[in-house]
Amino acid sequence: MFKKLITFVLLSATILTFTACGNKKAVENTNVKTQGKVKVVVTFNAMREIAAAIGKDKVDIVTIIPNGTEPHDFEPKAKDLETLSKAKIFVYNGFGMESWVDKVLESVDNKTLITVEASKGLNPIKNTDSAEKEEHGQYDPHVWISLKGAENQAKNVRDALIKADSSNKTYYDKNYTDFTLKLDALYNEYNEKFKTVSNKNFVTGHAAFAYLCRDFGLKQNSVENVFAEGEPSAKKLKELTDYCKSNKIKTIFVEDMVSTKVSDALAKEVGAKVEKIHTIESKEDNKDYIKCMKENLDMIYNSLK
Repeated sequence: MFKKLITFVLLSATILTFTACGNKKAVENTNVKTQGKVKVVVTFNAMREIAAAIGKDKVDIVTIIPNGTEPHDFEPKAKDLETLSKAKIFVYNGFGMESWVDKVLESVDNKTLITVEASKGLNPIKNTDSAEKEEHGQYDPHVWISLKGAENQAKNVRDALIKADSSNKTYYDKNYTDFTLKLDALYNEYNEKFKTVSNKNFVTGHAAFAYLCRDFGLKQNSVENVFAEGEPSAKKLKELTDYCKSNKIKTIFVEDMVSTKVSDALAKEVGAKVEKIHTIESKEDNKDYIKCMKENLDMIYNSLK
């Protein structure tokens, strides 16, 4: 019995030793992978996509807002402040998307942190809803769902990376050029396509596509407002139904993280199909920014033909 006990103790000690070594190695491997990289903290997935396109393997990116969480409703926690205190660059969308940013930045103990309002320099689209203005500010924040908007945001991220890591300026410049060439190619392709359709109207569950509409001279009509809050009134639903019928709407687009109940009912009423469209706020099916936008533009174009 005593021998069995000794054997058990020795075996347990061996397991603990190997576990500790394994954990230590995992931490060491993580440190090696991130060593020498610029630590970039971003608010949500779309900002991650843009930062990754410009920084590639020179950056270590941490996303504060988890996938599946609506950025409008997110509230930072103490661990998020700690993450920012160790970062070199902080990228947020701006235009009221992250209403908590100013307070958080005041609380973060990081005097060398480079903050990037990615939408800075872009001509904003103003909110027309007075209740939205009061709660969320005067601008529509969905800049990234626009090829021209993403190009502006990528430029701001590139400038911040060069400021933080000037020795790799050529690298960031090249990545920015490569990314914007892809954006421009996609824009040129669909700009020509949208010129061939007479119907420029499409319907979404959430009014998130105003900047994309501005890119191509399109018009969105939506079940819910810019910040996807509340259900439409009976009057609004009647207007939407009439709008769909008069504009021969064949597709109602719905977005991730937004209830499709009303959109489903509207589609049934007007004889349209329901199709998922990307907002890129969360990672969707492991697709990058270019792939998501290509699919969005293709779906919208096909619905207008």
